[in-house]
Amino acid sequence: MDSQALVIAVIGVLGIGAQWIAWRTGWPAIVLMLAAGFLAGPVAGEFGFRLLDPEAAFGDLLEPMIGIGVALILFEGGLSLDYRELRHSGQAVIRLATVGVLIGWALGAAAGFYIAGLVWPVAILFGGILIVTGPTVVIPLLRQSNIQTRPASVLKWEGIVNDPTGALCAVIAYEYFHKLADNPGASLIEVVPPLIIAAVFAGLIGYAAARLIAFLFPRGAIPEFLKVPVLFTAVIGVFVLTNKIEHEAGLVAVTVMGVTLANIGAPSLRSIHPFKENIAILLVSGIFILLASSLQVSDLQYLNWRFLAFLLALLFIVRPLTVLLSMLGTDLPWNERLFVAWIAPRGIVLVAISGLFALRLADLGYSDGNVLIGLSFAVVVATILAHGFTVDLAAKLLGVKGESRPGLLIVGATPWTIALAREMQTLKTPVMIVDASWQRLGPARREGLPFYHGEILNEATEHNLDLAPFQVLVAATDNEAYNALVCNEFAHEVGRDSVYQLGESADEDDKSALPESIRGRALFESGFGVSDTNERQEQGWVFRKTKLSDEFDFEDARDTLAETANMLLLIRESGTLRFFTHAARPEPRAGDTIISFTPPSFKSPEERAAKRASKDKAKDRDTSKSGGSEGGTGDTGGAGPQTA
Repeated sequence: MDSQALVIAVIGVLGIGAQWIAWRTGWPAIVLMLAAGFLAGPVAGEFGFRLLDPEAAFGDLLEPMIGIGVALILFEGGLSLDYRELRHSGQAVIRLATVGVLIGWALGAAAGFYIAGLVWPVAILFGGILIVTGPTVVIPLLRQSNIQTRPASVLKWEGIVNDPTGALCAVIAYEYFHKLADNPGASLIEVVPPLIIAAVFAGLIGYAAARLIAFLFPRGAIPEFLKVPVLFTAVIGVFVLTNKIEHEAGLVAVTVMGVTLANIGAPSLRSIHPFKENIAILLVSGIFILLASSLQVSDLQYLNWRFLAFLLALLFIVRPLTVLLSMLGTDLPWNERLFVAWIAPRGIVLVAISGLFALRLADLGYSDGNVLIGLSFAVVVATILAHGFTVDLAAKLLGVKGESRPGLLIVGATPWTIALAREMQTLKTPVMIVDASWQRLGPARREGLPFYHGEILNEATEHNLDLAPFQVLVAATDNEAYNALVCNEFAHEVGRDSVYQLGESADEDDKSALPESIRGRALFESGFGVSDTNERQEQGWVFRKTKLSDEFDFEDARDTLAETANMLLLIRESGTLRFFTHAARPEPRAGDTIISFTPPSFKSPEERAAKRASKDKAKDRDTSKSGGSEGGTGDTGGAGPQTA
């Protein structure tokens, strides 16, 4: 028990630690997790102190643990699929899920036989498995790389839909060769139809389970605190039940279940989204560490130059031909086709299914079956390294990279927000004004500012408005309670530290005020409210930008502003936005641009020079009193930045 608890703790530390390092460095998280698991498992074992040996710790439980984890990941992926995304990418997704499967299977099998030297049965089965492009790898890559909506949607749908399809292809191949071993005269007709029927039946069970949940949840049949446990228990139950019908049919069932729930319009499921995303991150981290640390050095002894040639063929021939041939006649632009043709990292499902069938093929007398474990890991590592480290470069070269500079999403069209958006546009910062009133959006439309007409809290907005370019949200409508609601809703997507609203939170003892825990961070150091900005806007206040340098620092910028002016935010040279709030102030540095909200009249140059001269005299007096008479290089008495 103690050893199992220690293994679980180490897996958690390595998995989440790799995710954190990936967030800090921008490196692909999957690469770091594979490296961590490989170092803690087989590499450390070579030196006699193996930190992780999941097979020894969990024994027979390891396979079902990984199977259930993969099922939950596919279910979570299905929940992220919305049919409305197919309006622009549906034709490409359907081609990849039908024609692409057949082409990819044939080319993968041919490469396995002619290049890797596998016997035909093993090559055909492995070619079916190679169809998968795991969502556990694709989705994190897309999230980190900020790819445009359409190619990202194609890759996401392909990854989630083709995972169970690849597993089903492997089952068909295995069952056929198993039947052939018992009856040399067996044909595909005896094998394929029953498996297709089993997959369809499993899909129907997943669909029925989703409809039942969508019926029970809104009617109060399940209390709120039990909804998440009931949902995840139902997913595991459906997976296990349908796997009893046919091996790997459970993956079809849970994927159908997730997609159905995502598109059935059940409002009570919205509250579980943050939790299921956290579960998915934990599962992805844990399973990758488990699989990488389970690898034995002996599994790699079969790899030779032929397998290296096979990996190169997979990257540069099989995948590109599969996509380009299946996309013929579609309306997908060629630059997006080429990007999709390059990006196809493999993940958990490939390794899990390969390990399962390697043992079964060996039992049927195919010695090459043992090769699949090491080869599948080699495919995962090669594709993750190749695609993980080149996705940004490929996206830039092919013109499918999303906006690189962090953007600002403004909720509420008011004179103040329109003036702010205008100022941000002059600084090349992506900006978007969102409002449900066409009339309030009138000034923004007339000025040519980017806008979205619709309710930001409507679920349709996330499918009609690409939120990926916007890393900061400012809620600045005339209703502070609504602003707080918007900030609270988007905190889990944008980040609690990146949602802002007008108005300082009230004292904790004020029972009539909204609690700080559900509000956004208050804009301005003085915590201006909606009425404050409206009043100043009517008085003619304007936004003003000030560029800092080594010669013109933060204090100098302060001196150029009126006493009543308020600094709103600063923009780093990289485009990163940092706001001045009532609770914190960003650290200004050379190269930053400060945006301030100022009264219409500023100090004249003479007034600023006089103020600066008086400060210098005061500094000289302080220096004289302290005995420092050598050149005034000390940073004493009031030299630091001051807050108005």
